[in-house]
Amino acid sequence: MLTSPSCVPRLVVAAPSSGSGKTTVATGLMAALTARGLAVSPHKVGPDYIDPGYHSLATGRTGRNLDAYLCGPELVGPLFAHGARGCDIAVVEGVMGMFDGAAGEGELASTAQVAKLLRAPVVLVVDASSQSRSVAALVHGFASWDPEVRIGGVILNKVASDRHEELLREALDAAGVPVLGVLRRVAQVETPSRHLGLVPVAERRAGAVEAVAAMASQVAQGCDLEALVALARGAGALSCAAWDADEALASSPPPPLPVPSPGAAPPDPRFRPEGPRPHTPDGLKGKVRVAVAGGAAFTFSYAEHAELLSAAGAEVVVFDPLRDEGLPEGTRGLVVGGGFPEVYAAELSANEALRKEVAALVESGAPVAAECAGLLYLCRELDGLPMCGVLDAGARMSERLTLGYRDAVAVSDSVLAVAGTRMRGHEFHRTVVEPGSGAAPAWGVLAPRRVEGFVERGVHASYLHTHWASEPGVARRFVERCRTS
Repeated sequence: MLTSPSCVPRLVVAAPSSGSGKTTVATGLMAALTARGLAVSPHKVGPDYIDPGYHSLATGRTGRNLDAYLCGPELVGPLFAHGARGCDIAVVEGVMGMFDGAAGEGELASTAQVAKLLRAPVVLVVDASSQSRSVAALVHGFASWDPEVRIGGVILNKVASDRHEELLREALDAAGVPVLGVLRRVAQVETPSRHLGLVPVAERRAGAVEAVAAMASQVAQGCDLEALVALARGAGALSCAAWDADEALASSPPPPLPVPSPGAAPPDPRFRPEGPRPHTPDGLKGKVRVAVAGGAAFTFSYAEHAELLSAAGAEVVVFDPLRDEGLPEGTRGLVVGGGFPEVYAAELSANEALRKEVAALVESGAPVAAECAGLLYLCRELDGLPMCGVLDAGARMSERLTLGYRDAVAVSDSVLAVAGTRMRGHEFHRTVVEPGSGAAPAWGVLAPRRVEGFVERGVHASYLHTHWASEPGVARRFVERCRTS
């Protein structure tokens, strides 16, 4: 029986540290519950794009992120309720260690904070491979650290033998936290990784299907599913309403007025900010076609972006730059999100017809929003291979990982925002673009203080991943520019 999203049964899968087995347990649990006929709503704490792909494969539903840094704590509940519409139960996979969040920001964006915001019980996944009786002290510490976080049970992962399991259970009896599952190490559950984490589902569909099936089998055999569902039913009701793209657009505040520097030229009237208003019904204006890059090279996107674009009056059409030799017919705007163009640089470069069409679209003044992988694709070259050549910059792989949340302000008026707009973003890449910014930078990053990205013609290109639910006017502004370009 379907449940209201405000009181849908739910639980959070957390761990003491990364690498404990959260993804295996969360994805396996989602798939096992789906196999039992339940409509499962999949969620992931933090900015991760890859795990939600496995969640979608497990449940047949869109995997959604809950990020208290990018969107603000006030949107965690509404975005959760939006994703959980029509579902029987929700499973939320945590991030890093349970109490780890944005650096220097206390509990902000941690799994613990999201669990509290959702009033959801927590299942702690513990890697027991190198301990026995000490597991009780570990679990006791996590269960007592923050009394507002309710740890409802433990799943022991990587247990070596029956004797090992017996020792662990004996130790945990004294901790007062029930053992809800015991999992042995299974080779089929291991999923391949590379420089930015797991290989996305889109790049290994058959292997991913097998891995998810193995996870489901392991969780179904090793965990007490009835007890886990009962725990989820003990979650408290949420008092918030579900997020809605139309309502978010209608109530979004007007963008801040640009503050010109002394001697600066007057702002381009095409970018004059306008106040909030409901989007115009399709019958009055009609849709404008916005092409969104997809396929194996561009797998990173938040589902709410497409929903906001659609609510603002766009017809969103996904295309694959690895296979499609042209943009969708009638394209008026282009969104190229994150992914792994460095892995597919040769194939992207070989698709010269599409590269030329993208360049022609930019030359026409059409709006283009590019994040991270999209930025690389618009560069002159990537690892020496020709790309679209829209930006006079070169991109290359690097040994250095750039990772972290960013607080940013728009430096230049663009198709996404006027100068002065504050947004939070996230960087995650092992590439370098030289130069790192153009004559009109996209963002001023507040810490470490720098400018980055490019605003040229109708292009906004940057390394920063942002979540448009935090600033719905971004989608409205982009679609309005599609209409007038």
